[in-house]
Amino acid sequence: MGEAFFLVDRLPAAGSFRLTGPEGRHAATVRRVRPGETVLLTDGLGRNAVATVVGTGKSEVELDVAAATTVPAPAVRVTLVQALPKGERGELAVELATEAGIDAIVPWSARRCVTRWSPERAPKGLARWTATAREAAKQSRRSWVPPVRPVASTREVAGLLAAADAALVLHESATDPLTAVPLPAAGEVVLVVGPEGGVDDDELAAFTAAGARAVRLGPQVLRTSTAGAVALGALGVLTDRWTQVDA
Repeated sequence: MGEAFFLVDRLPAAGSFRLTGPEGRHAATVRRVRPGETVLLTDGLGRNAVATVVGTGKSEVELDVAAATTVPAPAVRVTLVQALPKGERGELAVELATEAGIDAIVPWSARRCVTRWSPERAPKGLARWTATAREAAKQSRRSWVPPVRPVASTREVAGLLAAADAALVLHESATDPLTAVPLPAAGEVVLVVGPEGGVDDDELAAFTAAGARAVRLGPQVLRTSTAGAVALGALGVLTDRWTQVDA
């Protein structure tokens, strides 16, 4: 497992630091760290610091923090545009994509989505997705926590695709495999995953007009909650994303 891994809102300067709050309680009561052990702190923005446990309390830990180091962002960054799945599959999609290394997540209100985020529901939905990304990043020991952007319309997604260095739409009827698409050595890749009912013709036309390419992963049709993570695995192999060391 390696050193215990804790996510803090702000990485402290070198020297004495008291880890409190939920992470302090987790360190003291769940991980049961002891004086002399080393732990790893990250701010989720690519900065890490090794710290030595000096003392422990009921819900906090005293640390001696070393100088911070920086983990560079990947040369090829991938943004997942995830159509809103029904039920808890939205959080599952975020969890799996985060563990697979996604760099940013954009919820998409597609035409065939069963779930809708009204203006009243959207803040709660974003909060759930953000919390899920944060916990999944901790679980997978990531120095970068992917931000969850505000829910996007089809027009806004088309704008993201037009600005990307590579734009991909997973589609069950696509003839091109993902392996046939040229990928940049550096830059932004935007990957669109549709809802349970699929990307409709008008949406696909808007995305291809913006420069996106419809691709397939294989002969199987994947759930919307798992397709993004599977595609990220493929992109990790097709680019150098999986050769980079994180925490």
